[in-house]
Amino acid sequence: MKLPTPFDPRRNLTVVTGALSEPLGEVALRLVLDTGSFETLIIPEILDDLGYSPRGAEAVTGVYSAVGKAQGYITRVQRFEAMGVMVTDMRVHAFDLAGRYRIDGLIGLSFLRQFNYEIRSAEGRIFLEPIAS
Repeated sequence: MKLPTPFDPRRNLTVVTGALSEPLGEVALRLVLDTGSFETLIIPEILDDLGYSPRGAEAVTGVYSAVGKAQGYITRVQRFEAMGVMVTDMRVHAFDLAGRYRIDGLIGLSFLRQFNYEIRSAEGRIFLEPIAS
């Protein structure tokens, strides 16, 4: 098991750090751990800055909410890092999130299912370990 990833248990959201890397650069991320989200989401502005666009997407998507339908897209990023692990050729969903929390995305099950994980909410720690083959 890797060293635990800390988070502030007093906050309403479980915020952790991460990074995206591409030939055009690297960007640090503030991400919310969201076990209710299937996809890992990154806001489009960050992906745009790294050279991604809907033109190179695997799929154009739509998400419905109480205020209507919002557009997004699915793409693969060269390298995604979060909670002490790095994943290559990672599928992410480009989608705008509410700006009031100042986060860059969500870590969803598309990332988490690659690991066994344990969230210790009272302690403010997350443990990840590779799934045994």
